[in-house]
Amino acid sequence: MAGFGVHLATEAPHLLVNNEFLNTGEVAMSEQQFQYDTMVQEALRNVVRQALEELCKDGFRGEHHFYITFKTQTPDVILPNFLHERYPEEMTIVLQHQFWNLQVKQAHFEVELSFNDKRENLVIPFKSITGFADPSVKFGLQFDENIKADLTSDEKNDANELAVTAQYLDEKNKNSGEVVSLDQFRKKTDGNA
Repeated sequence: MAGFGVHLATEAPHLLVNNEFLNTGEVAMSEQQFQYDTMVQEALRNVVRQALEELCKDGFRGEHHFYITFKTQTPDVILPNFLHERYPEEMTIVLQHQFWNLQVKQAHFEVELSFNDKRENLVIPFKSITGFADPSVKFGLQFDENIKADLTSDEKNDANELAVTAQYLDEKNKNSGEVVSLDQFRKKTDGNA
């Protein structure tokens, strides 16, 4: 009689047959009808999405806080240039006391964090996340970087919205260093006209 064994999400799937584990990871992916490893990774990414959605709705209670590690070179990750230079491969952010404008979408989340006393907007696709932790309850997840999931139609729409956001942020960053004359805003009096 076949039974199911317990395994970690990062282990190869296995099946218990007559009290012996069979490693199903040996079957070529093209021969598998069900991509269980991909399904598990996506289900766990939904845990991260749901935690962030709850944070948006209720804020943190108690000592909860999140560590989120992500690949900075993943397509659609949007960071200021100085962060890309400082973290060319991977970056970990902490959401605890000082973060603003957290927005959770189907395929990504956006958040403002302070770097050198300046707020910067970050856009992080869920597919780029390699680790998530809430140390206050000793909870953590690690994701397989090699899992590539197909986008759902909602995620495709979200990706289109992300492209528009990226374009807006690029323009915002280009314009942030401009010097603006305040003369046009000054009140003119008869003596100064």
